Amino acid sequence: MNLKRGLFDRKTEPYRVSYEDENAALDLSVHLSAMLPILYRTRPIVFICIGTDRSTGDSLGPLIGTLLEDRGIETFHVYGTLDDPIHAINLEEKMAYIQSIHKNPFIIGIDACLGRLKSVGAIQLSHGPLKPGAGVNKELPEVGNIHLTGIVNVSGFMEFFVLQNTRLSLVMRMAKVMAESIVLAAETIERRNAVSIEKWREELQ
Repeated sequence: MNLKRGLFDRKTEPYRVSYEDENAALDLSVHLSAMLPILYRTRPIVFICIGTDRSTGDSLGPLIGTLLEDRGIETFHVYGTLDDPIHAINLEEKMAYIQSIHKNPFIIGIDACLGRLKSVGAIQLSHGPLKPGAGVNKELPEVGNIHLTGIVNVSGFMEFFVLQNTRLSLVMRMAKVMAESIVLAAETIERRNAVSIEKWREELQ
């Protein structure tokens, strides 16, 4: 066992912000856009919003997917809405479909999660894949190059029932902040992409 850990062995801490912070959507969008590929036309950026409207707490993902679908964002591809949810039963099938129609996609997994009481309402952006179902002891495929989660209630006891009895008001407000941050990130990626293309054209001249 090597007890000496180097600088590059440390795990990157997730970025965390409360949905109640005045600049939550803007601050989250800055961190999110910094983690996304600039040239989204050559590497598609895909958001996979996991959850179901049959459970209030677990509806965070499809609520975000629906809000993004309503905004009509063309920069990103969005899967998982209230009308067409991605959940435990169809996750493997949906992932296979997404991989079949997008070449080398950069995937962002989105899901609700449970945490400590003082963390309820926090939104987290982390490197690495999402592990859906971990909070309710389900074995599901990992999702994403990075992931975005919202802590909607308290973990530790009867998680399935806790999710079902989460307040919709909280989930809806968190979904709006997270969706707005994604819309702002799309605008940033569009601007950066335009600048990159212009620089490429100048180099060809």
